[in-house]
Amino acid sequence: MTTPDQVIDHLSRTTEQIFGRDDLYDRLASGKPLRIKFGVDCTAPDLHLGHAVNLWMMRYLQDLGHVVVFLLGDTTTRVGDPSGRSSTRPVLSAAQIERNAQAFLEQVSLVLRNEPEVLEIRRNSEWFDAMPITDLLGELSLVTHSRLMARDMFQKRVQEHRDIAMHEVLYPVLQGFDSVALQSDLTIVGSDQLFNENMGRELQAKHGQRPQTVITSTITPGLDGGPKQSKSLGNYVGLALRADDKFGRLMTLNDDLIGVWAKVYTELPIAAVGDLERRASLGGMDSRNAKLDLAEAIVARHHGLSEARQARRAFLDVFSEGGFPAGMPRLDVPSHATVLQLVAAARPDLSRSAARRLIAEGGVRINEVKRTDGDEPACVSGQDVLQAGRRRWFRVHLHDG
Repeated sequence: MTTPDQVIDHLSRTTEQIFGRDDLYDRLASGKPLRIKFGVDCTAPDLHLGHAVNLWMMRYLQDLGHVVVFLLGDTTTRVGDPSGRSSTRPVLSAAQIERNAQAFLEQVSLVLRNEPEVLEIRRNSEWFDAMPITDLLGELSLVTHSRLMARDMFQKRVQEHRDIAMHEVLYPVLQGFDSVALQSDLTIVGSDQLFNENMGRELQAKHGQRPQTVITSTITPGLDGGPKQSKSLGNYVGLALRADDKFGRLMTLNDDLIGVWAKVYTELPIAAVGDLERRASLGGMDSRNAKLDLAEAIVARHHGLSEARQARRAFLDVFSEGGFPAGMPRLDVPSHATVLQLVAAARPDLSRSAARRLIAEGGVRINEVKRTDGDEPACVSGQDVLQAGRRRWFRVHLHDG
């Protein structure tokens, strides 16, 4: 049987702070399954390895028989979480919320177990849609205005003379009440959610419940060493990516982050993490090989060792041995196409200006020859290979047009 000390020690590898540590110890010692609140607002889901840190901690607890209560905040999404925002969030439609909720379920299931005995799915519309206004006012009476306005982001907006909508001020109370409704024992969150989840602890105590423990998890810099992983910054590794795409993204990681990422995103022994960090510091081939080992370990955790090794071989075939990936999609283009027209046909996801930028920055090659002028003729023949982006290859086929 796993002891409370062993559980907390395991979680500590990716833990920054624990609020209510003694409560967590006592609950683990009782032998009763924990109810682990995992709440998300149903905004556009694009989970990455940073989010997966919390998911893997919860997966570990699921494997010990504890229950993750996956709370879809369909009501609070219509309010809009102000966390980390300098302006009010746009309000989503019911249809958008439902689409995002289903996408969230699919992505978290890449890590979490989905057996009903260890995963419970709830929506906070269950209690908020049925709550009379008098009951809501009763909840609001438990929290003072000064307590809510102490939040740093609200203070910042006041100093900058930016608006704060009343529903934003009340959002932490709504999220806090979720913990009361679910009788949450534990929640594992990023530090940006600490204010909201500590509000849950306060409300639980006022409702006569034992407050939940709040664990804040480790946040790493993004791939480029800058801010934490973010889709808008392009410095992230998407959770839903295929194994080979994950591997390729990981190989762009700054060398000085190899040790940090190994500790947070793998289950390698700490001694092995230290060895990766040491090899990375040597530079050259030692650093490259350390990064290969790190990428394999992370991909293996998500996709299995077989796929990780296959992704490693595919990466080496392309980037170390001058080959091209198998199964390149066919690209039908007219023989007189310009470089820009070629890229536009291959990458419809890019705007015209983004395609020009990719070309100008050296991201486009034809048969390994860099092409930086979008308006010049591509001069391609059948079976030529177009590279349009870091890991996007196409086999050219010509047609009359």
